[in-house]
Amino acid sequence: MADAPTRHTGTAPTIRDVAALAGVATSTVSRALSNPDRVNRVTRERIEKIAAELNYVPSSQARGLSSGRTNAIALLVPDVTNPFYFDIIRGTQNQLKAAGYTQLLVDTEESAEMEADTLRKMQRTADGFILAASRLSDATLAEAAANQAIVTINRSSSYAPTVMIDTPGAVIQALEHLTSLGHSRICYVGGPSSSWSNAKRWKTFDDETRDRGLTTSRVGPFAPKMTSGAAAADAAVRTGATACIVFNDLLAIGMLQRLRERGIRVPEDMSIVGCDDIFGADFCNPPLTTMASPIEQAGRVAVSMLLAQLGPLRSASSRRLAVMPTHLTVRGSTGSAPQQG
Repeated sequence: MADAPTRHTGTAPTIRDVAALAGVATSTVSRALSNPDRVNRVTRERIEKIAAELNYVPSSQARGLSSGRTNAIALLVPDVTNPFYFDIIRGTQNQLKAAGYTQLLVDTEESAEMEADTLRKMQRTADGFILAASRLSDATLAEAAANQAIVTINRSSSYAPTVMIDTPGAVIQALEHLTSLGHSRICYVGGPSSSWSNAKRWKTFDDETRDRGLTTSRVGPFAPKMTSGAAAADAAVRTGATACIVFNDLLAIGMLQRLRERGIRVPEDMSIVGCDDIFGADFCNPPLTTMASPIEQAGRVAVSMLLAQLGPLRSASSRRLAVMPTHLTVRGSTGSAPQQG
Protein backbone atom coordinates (compact mmCIF):
# COMPACT_ATOMS: atom_id res chain seq x y z
CA MET A 1 0.00 0.00 0.00
CA ALA A 2 1.41 3.39 -0.98
CA ASP A 3 2.30 5.86 1.73
CA ALA A 4 0.06 8.90 2.19
CA PRO A 5 1.45 12.07 0.61
CA THR A 6 3.74 14.05 2.85
CA ARG A 7 2.35 17.31 4.29
CA HIS A 8 5.15 19.87 4.58
CA THR A 9 4.76 21.78 7.81
CA GLY A 10 5.15 25.51 7.27
CA THR A 11 4.91 25.34 3.48
CA ALA A 12 1.93 26.03 1.26
CA PRO A 13 0.24 22.98 -0.30
CA THR A 14 0.95 22.45 -3.98
CA ILE A 15 -1.02 21.14 -6.91
CA ARG A 16 0.98 17.90 -6.50
CA ASP A 17 -0.33 17.53 -2.93
CA VAL A 18 -3.90 17.87 -4.16
CA ALA A 19 -3.28 15.43 -7.02
CA ALA A 20 -1.65 12.86 -4.72
CA LEU A 21 -4.50 12.90 -2.21
CA ALA A 22 -7.09 12.74 -4.99
CA GLY A 23 -5.24 9.97 -6.82
CA VAL A 24 -5.18 11.86 -10.12
CA ALA A 25 -2.69 13.66 -12.34
CA THR A 26 -1.83 17.31 -11.72
CA SER A 27 -3.33 18.16 -15.12
CA THR A 28 -6.65 16.72 -13.92
CA VAL A 29 -6.53 18.95 -10.83
CA SER A 30 -5.86 21.97 -13.04
CA ARG A 31 -8.81 21.13 -15.32
CA ALA A 32 -11.13 20.44 -12.38
CA LEU A 33 -10.43 23.84 -10.86
CA SER A 34 -10.38 25.87 -14.06
CA ASN A 35 -12.64 23.99 -16.50
CA PRO A 36 -15.01 21.91 -14.36
CA ASP A 37 -17.25 20.69 -17.17
CA ARG A 38 -14.29 18.79 -18.66
CA VAL A 39 -13.88 16.57 -15.57
CA ASN A 40 -16.12 13.78 -14.31
CA ARG A 41 -18.43 15.17 -11.59
CA VAL A 42 -17.37 12.65 -8.91
CA THR A 43 -13.68 13.28 -9.59
CA ARG A 44 -14.19 17.06 -9.71
CA GLU A 45 -16.03 17.13 -6.39
CA ARG A 46 -13.32 14.99 -4.74
CA ILE A 47 -10.62 17.37 -6.00
CA GLU A 48 -12.57 20.44 -4.88
CA LYS A 49 -13.06 18.97 -1.41
CA ILE A 50 -9.37 18.12 -1.03
CA ALA A 51 -8.26 21.52 -2.36
CA ALA A 52 -10.55 23.28 0.10
CA GLU A 53 -9.35 21.13 3.03
CA LEU A 54 -5.72 21.85 2.18
CA ASN A 55 -6.43 25.56 1.58
CA TYR A 56 -4.66 25.09 -1.73
CA VAL A 57 -3.98 28.33 -3.63
CA PRO A 58 -2.86 27.91 -7.27
CA SER A 59 0.60 29.29 -7.92
CA SER A 60 -0.58 32.08 -10.21
CA GLN A 61 -2.86 33.35 -7.45
CA ALA A 62 -0.15 33.04 -4.80
CA ARG A 63 2.10 35.25 -6.95
CA GLY A 64 -0.77 37.66 -7.27
CA LEU A 65 -0.86 38.25 -3.51
CA SER A 66 2.38 40.21 -3.83
CA SER A 67 1.34 42.05 -7.00
CA GLY A 68 -1.86 43.82 -6.01
CA ARG A 69 -4.25 40.86 -6.31
CA THR A 70 -6.97 40.56 -3.67
CA ASN A 71 -7.93 36.96 -4.42
CA ALA A 72 -11.56 38.03 -4.21
CA ILE A 73 -14.24 37.80 -6.90
CA ALA A 74 -17.46 39.80 -6.77
CA LEU A 75 -20.77 38.21 -7.78
CA LEU A 76 -23.45 40.78 -8.60
CA VAL A 77 -27.10 39.67 -8.63
CA PRO A 78 -30.24 41.80 -9.18
CA ASP A 79 -32.13 40.43 -6.17
CA VAL A 80 -30.48 38.22 -3.56
CA THR A 81 -33.90 37.20 -2.16
CA ASN A 82 -34.91 35.59 -5.47
CA PRO A 83 -34.42 31.80 -5.08
CA PHE A 84 -33.24 31.58 -8.70
CA TYR A 85 -29.92 33.06 -7.62
CA PHE A 86 -29.40 30.67 -4.70
CA ASP A 87 -27.93 27.93 -6.91
CA ILE A 88 -25.80 30.41 -8.87
CA ILE A 89 -24.39 31.70 -5.57
CA ARG A 90 -23.71 28.15 -4.39
CA GLY A 91 -22.04 27.16 -7.66
CA THR A 92 -19.76 30.20 -7.80
CA GLN A 93 -18.94 29.99 -4.09
CA ASN A 94 -17.88 26.33 -4.26
CA GLN A 95 -15.81 26.79 -7.40
CA LEU A 96 -14.09 29.94 -6.11
CA LYS A 97 -13.32 28.36 -2.72
CA ALA A 98 -11.70 25.37 -4.41
CA ALA A 99 -9.58 27.74 -6.50
CA GLY A 100 -8.44 29.75 -3.47
CA TYR A 101 -10.67 32.79 -3.94
CA THR A 102 -13.12 34.57 -1.66
CA GLN A 103 -16.56 35.44 -3.02
CA LEU A 104 -18.02 38.90 -2.46
CA LEU A 105 -21.80 38.99 -2.95
CA VAL A 106 -23.57 42.20 -3.97
CA ASP A 107 -27.33 42.75 -4.38
CA THR A 108 -27.80 45.46 -7.02
CA GLU A 109 -31.55 45.77 -6.34
CA GLU A 110 -32.57 45.49 -10.03
CA SER A 111 -30.76 48.80 -10.65
CA ALA A 112 -28.41 49.34 -13.58
CA GLU A 113 -27.08 52.46 -11.86
CA MET A 114 -26.21 50.56 -8.69
CA GLU A 115 -24.60 47.79 -10.73
CA ALA A 116 -22.41 50.25 -12.64
CA ASP A 117 -21.52 52.12 -9.44
CA THR A 118 -20.53 48.84 -7.74
CA LEU A 119 -18.22 47.93 -10.62
CA ARG A 120 -16.49 51.30 -10.35
CA LYS A 121 -16.12 51.27 -6.57
CA MET A 122 -14.91 47.66 -6.33
CA GLN A 123 -12.18 47.75 -8.99
CA ARG A 124 -9.50 47.64 -6.27
CA THR A 125 -11.47 45.25 -4.05
CA ALA A 126 -12.11 42.41 -6.50
CA ASP A 127 -9.89 40.77 -9.11
CA GLY A 128 -12.90 40.12 -11.32
CA PHE A 129 -16.68 40.21 -11.53
CA ILE A 130 -19.48 37.80 -12.38
CA LEU A 131 -22.63 39.63 -13.42
CA ALA A 132 -25.79 37.53 -13.11
CA ALA A 133 -28.69 38.79 -15.26
CA SER A 134 -26.93 42.13 -15.69
CA ARG A 135 -29.14 45.19 -16.18
CA LEU A 136 -26.29 47.21 -17.72
CA SER A 137 -26.66 48.77 -21.17
CA ASP A 138 -24.36 47.48 -23.92
CA ALA A 139 -22.28 50.66 -23.78
CA THR A 140 -21.81 50.51 -20.00
CA LEU A 141 -20.97 46.82 -20.11
CA ALA A 142 -18.43 47.40 -22.88
CA GLU A 143 -16.73 50.12 -20.86
CA ALA A 144 -16.65 47.97 -17.73
CA ALA A 145 -15.28 44.92 -19.56
CA ALA A 146 -12.49 47.02 -21.06
CA ASN A 147 -11.21 47.84 -17.57
CA GLN A 148 -11.66 44.62 -15.60
CA ALA A 149 -12.19 40.88 -15.91
CA ILE A 150 -15.92 40.20 -16.29
CA VAL A 151 -18.14 37.19 -17.09
CA THR A 152 -21.89 37.52 -17.52
CA ILE A 153 -24.62 34.97 -16.79
CA ASN A 154 -27.84 35.22 -18.77
CA ARG A 155 -26.78 38.40 -20.51
CA SER A 156 -25.43 38.02 -24.02
CA SER A 157 -22.43 40.21 -24.69
CA SER A 158 -19.72 40.50 -27.30
CA TYR A 159 -17.58 42.31 -24.73
CA ALA A 160 -17.23 39.59 -22.10
CA PRO A 161 -17.42 35.79 -21.87
CA THR A 162 -21.00 34.69 -21.27
CA VAL A 163 -22.85 31.75 -19.74
CA MET A 164 -26.27 31.48 -21.34
CA ILE A 165 -29.21 29.55 -19.91
CA ASP A 166 -31.25 28.45 -22.91
CA THR A 167 -34.66 29.63 -21.70
CA PRO A 168 -35.65 30.68 -25.25
CA GLY A 169 -35.39 26.98 -26.12
CA ALA A 170 -37.55 26.16 -23.11
CA VAL A 171 -40.14 28.71 -24.26
CA ILE A 172 -40.50 26.66 -27.45
CA GLN A 173 -40.96 23.51 -25.37
CA ALA A 174 -43.60 25.30 -23.29
CA LEU A 175 -45.49 26.40 -26.40
CA GLU A 176 -45.39 22.87 -27.81
CA HIS A 177 -46.74 21.58 -24.50
CA LEU A 178 -49.58 24.12 -24.37
CA THR A 179 -50.62 23.67 -27.99
CA SER A 180 -50.65 19.90 -27.51
CA LEU A 181 -53.22 20.54 -24.76
CA GLY A 182 -55.39 22.50 -27.17
CA HIS A 183 -54.49 26.06 -26.15
CA SER A 184 -54.63 28.61 -28.96
CA ARG A 185 -54.89 31.86 -26.93
CA ILE A 186 -51.69 32.31 -24.97
CA CYS A 187 -50.42 35.31 -23.00
CA TYR A 188 -46.80 36.23 -22.25
CA VAL A 189 -46.44 37.78 -18.79
CA GLY A 190 -43.34 39.93 -18.97
CA GLY A 191 -40.63 40.70 -16.43
CA PRO A 192 -38.53 43.86 -16.00
CA SER A 193 -38.10 46.01 -19.10
CA SER A 194 -34.36 46.22 -18.35
CA SER A 195 -33.97 42.42 -18.39
CA TRP A 196 -32.10 41.04 -21.41
CA SER A 197 -33.50 37.55 -20.81
CA ASN A 198 -37.04 38.93 -20.72
CA ALA A 199 -36.52 40.47 -24.17
CA LYS A 200 -35.13 37.18 -25.52
CA ARG A 201 -38.03 35.14 -24.14
CA TRP A 202 -40.58 37.55 -25.57
CA LYS A 203 -38.94 37.51 -29.01
CA THR A 204 -38.93 33.71 -29.05
CA PHE A 205 -42.55 33.65 -27.87
CA ASP A 206 -43.61 36.21 -30.50
CA ASP A 207 -41.78 34.50 -33.38
CA GLU A 208 -42.97 30.99 -32.50
CA THR A 209 -46.61 31.93 -31.91
CA ARG A 210 -46.75 33.80 -35.23
CA ASP A 211 -45.40 30.74 -37.02
CA ARG A 212 -48.02 28.58 -35.30
CA GLY A 213 -50.92 30.94 -36.03
CA LEU A 214 -51.81 31.37 -32.36
CA THR A 215 -53.75 34.25 -30.82
CA THR A 216 -51.39 35.95 -28.38
CA SER A 217 -51.17 38.85 -25.98
CA ARG A 218 -48.53 40.41 -23.77
CA VAL A 219 -48.90 42.02 -20.34
CA GLY A 220 -46.32 43.73 -18.19
CA PRO A 221 -43.63 44.64 -17.42
CA PHE A 222 -43.86 43.35 -13.87
CA ALA A 223 -41.28 43.14 -11.10
CA PRO A 224 -40.13 39.49 -10.82
CA LYS A 225 -41.65 39.06 -7.35
CA MET A 226 -44.62 37.22 -5.85
CA THR A 227 -46.11 40.57 -4.81
CA SER A 228 -46.51 41.48 -8.50
CA GLY A 229 -48.53 38.33 -9.15
CA ALA A 230 -51.95 39.81 -8.34
CA ALA A 231 -51.66 42.61 -10.90
CA ALA A 232 -50.18 40.19 -13.43
CA ALA A 233 -53.02 37.70 -12.96
CA ASP A 234 -55.69 40.39 -13.31
CA ALA A 235 -54.06 41.68 -16.50
CA ALA A 236 -53.75 38.18 -17.96
CA VAL A 237 -57.39 37.34 -17.25
CA ARG A 238 -58.50 40.48 -19.12
CA THR A 239 -56.77 39.25 -22.28
CA GLY A 240 -59.06 36.22 -22.53
CA ALA A 241 -56.06 33.87 -22.77
CA THR A 242 -56.45 30.28 -21.60
CA ALA A 243 -52.73 29.85 -20.86
CA CYS A 244 -49.81 32.02 -19.74
CA ILE A 245 -46.05 31.75 -20.05
CA VAL A 246 -44.64 33.80 -17.18
CA PHE A 247 -41.24 35.50 -16.90
CA ASN A 248 -40.26 33.69 -13.69
CA ASP A 249 -41.58 31.35 -11.01
CA LEU A 250 -41.99 33.98 -8.30
CA LEU A 251 -44.34 35.98 -10.51
CA ALA A 252 -46.16 32.80 -11.57
CA ILE A 253 -46.67 31.67 -7.96
CA GLY A 254 -48.09 35.07 -7.11
CA MET A 255 -50.48 34.68 -10.05
CA LEU A 256 -51.63 31.28 -8.78
CA GLN A 257 -52.57 32.84 -5.46
CA ARG A 258 -54.54 35.66 -7.09
CA LEU A 259 -56.37 33.37 -9.50
CA ARG A 260 -57.40 31.17 -6.59
CA GLU A 261 -58.74 34.26 -4.77
CA ARG A 262 -60.80 35.14 -7.84
CA GLY A 263 -62.23 31.64 -8.16
CA ILE A 264 -60.39 31.00 -11.44
CA ARG A 265 -59.30 27.37 -11.47
CA VAL A 266 -55.80 26.34 -12.50
CA PRO A 267 -55.46 24.47 -14.78
CA GLU A 268 -59.17 23.94 -15.61
CA ASP A 269 -59.79 27.61 -16.53
CA MET A 270 -56.23 28.82 -17.12
CA SER A 271 -52.86 27.09 -17.42
CA ILE A 272 -49.69 28.67 -16.03
CA VAL A 273 -46.05 28.00 -16.99
CA GLY A 274 -43.23 29.56 -14.97
CA CYS A 275 -39.48 29.75 -15.49
CA ASP A 276 -36.47 28.75 -13.32
CA ASP A 277 -37.84 25.79 -11.29
CA ILE A 278 -36.97 27.52 -8.02
CA PHE A 279 -37.19 25.81 -4.64
CA GLY A 280 -40.89 25.69 -3.79
CA ALA A 281 -42.19 25.53 -7.36
CA ASP A 282 -43.35 21.96 -6.71
CA PHE A 283 -44.88 22.88 -3.32
CA CYS A 284 -47.36 25.53 -4.45
CA ASN A 285 -51.02 24.82 -5.22
CA PRO A 286 -51.15 23.47 -7.84
CA PRO A 287 -47.49 22.49 -8.36
CA LEU A 288 -46.00 24.73 -11.05
CA THR A 289 -45.11 23.61 -14.56
CA THR A 290 -41.85 25.42 -15.23
CA MET A 291 -38.69 25.68 -17.33
CA ALA A 292 -35.67 24.18 -15.57
CA SER A 293 -31.91 24.27 -16.13
CA PRO A 294 -28.65 23.38 -14.29
CA ILE A 295 -28.29 26.71 -12.49
CA GLU A 296 -25.52 25.68 -10.08
CA GLN A 297 -23.44 24.41 -13.00
CA ALA A 298 -23.90 27.77 -14.71
CA GLY A 299 -22.24 29.41 -11.70
CA ARG A 300 -19.34 26.95 -11.80
CA VAL A 301 -18.75 27.48 -15.51
CA ALA A 302 -18.87 31.26 -15.08
CA VAL A 303 -16.07 31.00 -12.50
CA SER A 304 -13.92 28.87 -14.82
CA MET A 305 -14.37 31.40 -17.63
CA LEU A 306 -13.48 34.29 -15.34
CA LEU A 307 -10.38 32.62 -13.88
CA ALA A 308 -9.20 32.01 -17.44
CA GLN A 309 -8.73 35.78 -17.69
CA LEU A 310 -6.75 36.12 -14.47
CA GLY A 311 -3.64 33.99 -14.75
CA PRO A 312 -1.39 31.85 -16.93
CA LEU A 313 -2.46 28.66 -15.14
CA ARG A 314 -5.85 29.08 -16.77
CA SER A 315 -4.88 30.61 -20.09
CA ALA A 316 -5.79 27.38 -21.92
CA SER A 317 -9.49 28.07 -21.39
CA SER A 318 -10.57 30.61 -24.00
CA ARG A 319 -14.29 29.99 -24.24
CA ARG A 320 -16.40 33.05 -24.90
CA LEU A 321 -19.78 31.32 -24.71
CA ALA A 322 -21.23 28.42 -22.74
CA VAL A 323 -24.87 27.40 -23.17
CA MET A 324 -26.70 25.56 -20.39
CA PRO A 325 -29.51 23.28 -21.62
CA THR A 326 -33.08 23.64 -20.39
CA HIS A 327 -36.12 21.41 -20.19
CA LEU A 328 -39.78 21.77 -19.34
CA THR A 329 -40.86 20.19 -16.06
CA VAL A 330 -44.60 19.45 -16.32
CA ARG A 331 -46.63 19.62 -13.12
CA GLY A 332 -50.20 20.38 -12.14
CA SER A 333 -50.54 24.00 -13.28
CA THR A 334 -51.07 23.07 -16.94
CA GLY A 335 -53.95 21.11 -18.43
CA SER A 336 -56.28 20.87 -21.38
CA ALA A 337 -57.71 24.09 -22.77
CA PRO A 338 -61.23 24.82 -21.51
CA GLN A 339 -64.03 23.97 -23.92
CA GLN A 340 -65.60 27.01 -25.53
CA GLY A 341 -69.36 27.27 -25.14
